[in-house]
Amino acid sequence: MIRDRILAASAAVLLLTSAAAAQPTAIERARLVDVLPLNGELFHVQGMDLDAQHIWVTSVDTREHKGYIHQFDRRSGKFQRRLEITDGVRYHPGGMAMHGGTIWVPVAEYKANSSAVLVEIDKHTFTVRRKIAVADHLGCVAASGRGLVAGNWDSRLLYVFDRRGRQVRVINNPSPTRYQDIKFERGRLVGSGALGPKAGAIDWFTWPSMKLVDSRAAGATDRGIRYTEEGMALKGNDLYLVPEDGPSRMFRFKLTSR
Repeated sequence: MIRDRILAASAAVLLLTSAAAAQPTAIERARLVDVLPLNGELFHVQGMDLDAQHIWVTSVDTREHKGYIHQFDRRSGKFQRRLEITDGVRYHPGGMAMHGGTIWVPVAEYKANSSAVLVEIDKHTFTVRRKIAVADHLGCVAASGRGLVAGNWDSRLLYVFDRRGRQVRVINNPSPTRYQDIKFERGRLVGSGALGPKAGAIDWFTWPSMKLVDSRAAGATDRGIRYTEEGMALKGNDLYLVPEDGPSRMFRFKLTSR
């Protein structure tokens, strides 16, 4: 009888241990605050950004070869409108960035070493202001008052543009992280992306020296998708992630220091 109880207790401990091990790993040194379902059609999600009223998400319809930017209500997650931003053979919108009244989205051919346009969109009217042609695939862009930084396929190179859209610098990515979305926050460049089949990372760099000052490991959601698979935005210590294709969810984490 005692032996049976010991075996049963050992089995229970093993079961609990296995269940804990099966739970998805979240963001290192971060607390999950809430999860907001995005209620509207999304295709293959690419990037995201947000303000106090709205959430914007880019996605690519791989079947129809079309790219879109979608707008959702910040509180409810309800779909509001979308804009097709396909540019001929360029239909792959990437990680995006908002600055002031402008949303910047790279739209590229769906292959490495190709071409792209950086599309400037008025966030209020949802109309295209201008397009900047670039002779490489661009998969993400960050915006500041000084200009733009855009990553090519897997962000192995970072292209720097001034406010007029002129390329002024090219930087080798010093990190192995394959950034899918990048942002400027508090004067630093922050990138999120993949490191392995289920592992990812979020990295903080001083700008423009590109010195790595912080890095957070990222695991997967309960659907088995890396948290840093696609869209990322950062507002202070609030980290927002949209990693999944439709039905999509926005995860909000609160970052903590070491």
